[in-house]
Amino acid sequence: MPHDRSAGKPGRIPGPGEIDVIGLMPLLSPYFRPSLVHEEMPARLRAVFDAQRLTPRHGAVLPQLLAPAPLTVGELAQRLRLSLSTASELVGALARAGLVERTVDPANRRRTIVTLAPEHRGDVEQFIAARSAPLLRALDGLSPRDRDGFLAGLTAWAREIQGRPFPGERTAADGPGTDEAGG
Repeated sequence: MPHDRSAGKPGRIPGPGEIDVIGLMPLLSPYFRPSLVHEEMPARLRAVFDAQRLTPRHGAVLPQLLAPAPLTVGELAQRLRLSLSTASELVGALARAGLVERTVDPANRRRTIVTLAPEHRGDVEQFIAARSAPLLRALDGLSPRDRDGFLAGLTAWAREIQGRPFPGERTAADGPGTDEAGG
């Protein structure tokens, strides 16, 4: 049941199985501390982040750009569950820092394609490989069904934390066959 933070009501007391999950959170939280993430960056990448005052939100864009096909700003917004304007701002800062390159999509000149700058791709790949290794090892030990459940659980939790549906995501209130674009 979603917790309505705006009403100032406390959440419910977790049940026995939920306490086990909640008990794991303190074990995971140190892994996400910005200082640890910063320390684990390759030196050149860390220097760019420091000089340009880039934040973890900027860093969240980089793994998406390791996808096999180039992504548009709109696709990045969808993947990161951000508004188009926020994704565009993040990409703009990364472009000014020299970490990404933006080009006009030849198939649709209104769209901007974003790619990692070749001179930083190796550092980004090294960093993402190191940071994702524990998660990938954990996923390797799960059945396809458990992996799907893990993804569904993380997605639901992220949605609750953000307090709203993700951009482009349908909700029960939308009814069948509709989306944010009206189609």
